[in-house]
Amino acid sequence: MNIREYLEQKREAVDRFLEEVIPDAKTPPTTLHESIRYSLFAGGKRVRPILAIAAAEAIGPLVPATLPIASSLELIHTYSLIHDDLPAMDNDDYRRGKLTNHKVYGEAMAILAGDALLTLAFELCSRRDLLDGLAPARQVQLIYELAVGSGNLGMVGGQVLDIQAENRDIDLVTLQNIHKHKTGMLIRAAVRMGAIVADATDEQLGRLTGYAEDIGLAFQIADDVLNVTGTREELGKNANTDAQRGKKTYPTFYGVDGAKALADQVRDRAIAHLDGFGPSAAPLREIARYITARRN
Repeated sequence: MNIREYLEQKREAVDRFLEEVIPDAKTPPTTLHESIRYSLFAGGKRVRPILAIAAAEAIGPLVPATLPIASSLELIHTYSLIHDDLPAMDNDDYRRGKLTNHKVYGEAMAILAGDALLTLAFELCSRRDLLDGLAPARQVQLIYELAVGSGNLGMVGGQVLDIQAENRDIDLVTLQNIHKHKTGMLIRAAVRMGAIVADATDEQLGRLTGYAEDIGLAFQIADDVLNVTGTREELGKNANTDAQRGKKTYPTFYGVDGAKALADQVRDRAIAHLDGFGPSAAPLREIARYITARRN
């Protein structure tokens, strides 16, 4: 299969859906909605919602609730980026080749835009008109997965650990724990949510969870390598920022070549979790290869 065509097709589907459900910039409070849309439609790859869709496809035909559930993950991801870029966090000036949200709308509006996106994610997962035909018990399970993946025991918890590790001589185990939560838990939630909305069996969900955990690690290692080797044009933001902030990364421990080799090992392990799925999991396999080979 052509993974680039697949990713583009799914990205366009997610963007079309988000255009329909996110208020336009003329809807009061106008500045808030303008700020939300500025970051949400800044050219993201939509990796997390696409992983959810691909996981659902690995189980069976897509149901109408798949796209709303998948898109909720992009709202969480975008909120996290807006907040990550704030002066009190990573203090970044650029994101996806554009000025960061707070540089355009101010810190207060950027904080509120992130807050609104976080809340909107759970709205998407609970709207009856969007989730027609989805059993209430499964709907609650999906909301739980999103909460765990994004909250204090997931992404936010990982962000806390990341901040606390700056300019500290952390060991590899600590680094792994940071990124298991900061990056890995939302990716894990994405794959699990796609599987759950498609009514996966316990065995299928277990295999896909293993895939997700490994692919989350591979994604982070690849990110760390790109932060060292990428250019601002490729990354859409300044390069080598981890070292400037005193953050230890996988290249710190393994070197660039060693980190690339580790990413490839973890990618292969992720793909091995899919052995029982057959052709329906081809997109998941190709996404794993894409994640470790990407340049941005």
